[in-house]
This record gives sequence, C-alpha cells and structure tokens, in this order.
Amino acid sequence: MNPPKPNVATKHAEGLAEAEAGEAVALFTTQESAVPPAIDPAAPARFINRELSWLAFNRRVLEEAQNPRHPALERLRFLSISASNLDEFYMVRVAGLKGMVTAGVATPSDDGLSPAEQIARINEAAGALIADQQTVWSQLQAELRAAGVAVIGPQELGEADRDWLDRQLRDQIFPVLTPLAIDPAHPFPFIPNLGFTLALKLVRRKDGKHMMALLPIPPQLQRFLRLPGQDRSARFLPLEDAIGLYLDKLFPGHTVTGSGVFRILRDSDVELEEEAEDLVLLFETLLKRRRRGSVIHMKCSSAMPDDLREFIADHLKLRADELVIVQHRLGLSDLQKLILDERQDLQFKPYIARFPERIRDHGGDCFAAIRAKDIIVHHPFESFDVVVQFLRQAA
Repeated sequence: MNPPKPNVATKHAEGLAEAEAGEAVALFTTQESAVPPAIDPAAPARFINRELSWLAFNRRVLEEAQNPRHPALERLRFLSISASNLDEFYMVRVAGLKGMVTAGVATPSDDGLSPAEQIARINEAAGALIADQQTVWSQLQAELRAAGVAVIGPQELGEADRDWLDRQLRDQIFPVLTPLAIDPAHPFPFIPNLGFTLALKLVRRKDGKHMMALLPIPPQLQRFLRLPGQDRSARFLPLEDAIGLYLDKLFPGHTVTGSGVFRILRDSDVELEEEAEDLVLLFETLLKRRRRGSVIHMKCSSAMPDDLREFIADHLKLRADELVIVQHRLGLSDLQKLILDERQDLQFKPYIARFPERIRDHGGDCFAAIRAKDIIVHHPFESFDVVVQFLRQAA
C-alpha cells in the first residue's frame, strides 16, 4: 500500500521547519565563533585597577542613596557614607599616589597605569561621583522637606527665628570664632585636615582698601542649627549660612564684596615600620606628622569668586586639578547629623537579634548547652551577647 502523498500545506510546513532549523544552526554556529580571544595571563588587560575599583564600589554606595525603596533618612545616611568614604580615599590612597609622583616613581601598576595616569583617571571618576552626590542631595533635600525635615536658607527665617538666632550666635558661636585678616603682617594660617573655612573679600569703608580674610569654623560647633518649633517638623539652618548673616559684626567697618566656603583634605597616609624599636613612640610621631600633612585636595563653593579661589589655592600650593568646585553643599559627610532619633518613620525598622533558645533552655549556661549539642551562632541574626556571655562564663 503506497503512503499518501503530502499536500501543499504539509510541504510548506516542512519547508518552514527546515528553514527555522537552519537558522537555529546558523545562529548557534555564529555564537560559537564569537568566543572572545584568550588574554595573556601576564597582560595588563587581565587586571582591574585597585583605586578605580574602589571608586566603583563607592558609587554603589551612592546608588543606595537613590533607591526609592529605602526610607528618606536612610538614603541620607548612604549619601553621607559615600562622602565620608571619598574623603578617606583621597587622604590615604590618592595621597599615596601623589607621594609616588613626587618621588619620581613611574613604575606601572599591574593594570599598566603609572601613578600619574591613575591620578588622572581617579580625578575624572571622582569628579563625576561628586557631581552625582550633589544631584542626589538636591533630590533628597526636596523629599525630606516634604516629610517635615527641612534644611532652609536664610531667606526663609521668620522674625522669631532671627531673635533665637541672635541669642544663639551671641552666646554660643561668636565666642569661639576667630576672624583672620590676610596681609603681609598676618600670614596665611594653618588650616587643619577636614577644616571648613569661610573666605571673604573685604573693602574697608573709610579708605576703600581691599583685603582678604578667613573665618575658620571650629569643628566642635554643630554643622546644622536646629531652629525651635512647636510641631513635629524639624528645620535646620547650615552653620555657614547663619554666620554669613552676621559678617558685619565680625568685620565692623568693612563691606563684603565676595565670599565662599572651602574645605581641605591633607595627606593622612601612614607608613609603619614593622621592626620599630618603640611602636608607641612611632605612632605618636606619625600622628603628629599626619596632622600637618600636605594639602592634596580642596573643595570650594561655586559662589566663591575666581580671584579669591586662586588666592587660597596659591597659598596652599594646589594645582588646578586638585580643586573641585561644588554646586550646592560642602561636607556632605556631615549630613548624618540630620538623622533624627524621633523620626523612626523615615528610617529602617530596628532589627532585634534573637538569643539562642537552647542556651535559655539550659538556664543561660553556655557550656551545658554545648555539652548537649554543638552550637553555631549566626551574626547578625543572632545576638553577639551570647559570645560575651560565653567568655564571661569561661573566665
């Protein structure tokens, strides 16, 4: 019996199937042939630069500040952490690279970059990171204001706010401020690491004489002044903005023609000698030297006039690539001070670690519980208190 002849539809379907199979084979062959070439184990392309990798990690921290699933104050915390991390990165790692450049070291790293090339790439990546931090701060500032936590400007102060601020400045802030004129009789002062300073251009009204002045802001002062209020909301005025309202009292007889704030980072890299005879003495010496390390980085506000910025950079012996102009707020690491304990609704729910139940079953006797069966304590899900209790019982 002869098999039935296939009709036209059957032949068409078989043809499509063969064509699709051919495409699949061709696609599979193409993908197989697209294997990347092998990299020589000793080639620089095999390695990722350590410093650039660290900057990529810190960008990941900043991305958490942009995560809309996190509460607003926790996002602010991530922003503060990313800024603090970047400061430490410059004070230690970039400082080390600059020291190599100063010493004339041109030996490339495993990824093929010399110290000078690494610094150039770091400045590019860090500049983009700083700009993104400022953008995130602008977004968070609006979101926090809507939630009742506002960082306000001087133009938003009411009459009652000014009265309170007058008393606060007179009693708490003015006594610790030291205005400094910069002229041949008064040399440029020492600015400490992480020092936050207000720079001013002044004109003396009686004779029109121009002069430069600095107003270092002591670190013991609160960076954000919380204004009094009756409701649950919180309003903060940045310290530098508050001081800026009273410059006529700090510099009587002068007119301010330009001003801005700047913040410096000093070389804080410490090299230890493992075979030092007296480690305590070595640490004391290194810490004293560290406080007076060379300035390697400066951020200044965009409001600062160009000639004032150049005046400061010249005295600090900074090059153009060691200056960063910030559009909004300097010292973002201080934003953690805006995290309020009473606003738990804007923070992560506190996690309470559990205590191992088997130790409770043995009346708190760790050794009796271990005698019955080995225990694995999983931190941070289980409390570290059990380790302290174990050590106390052992002692």
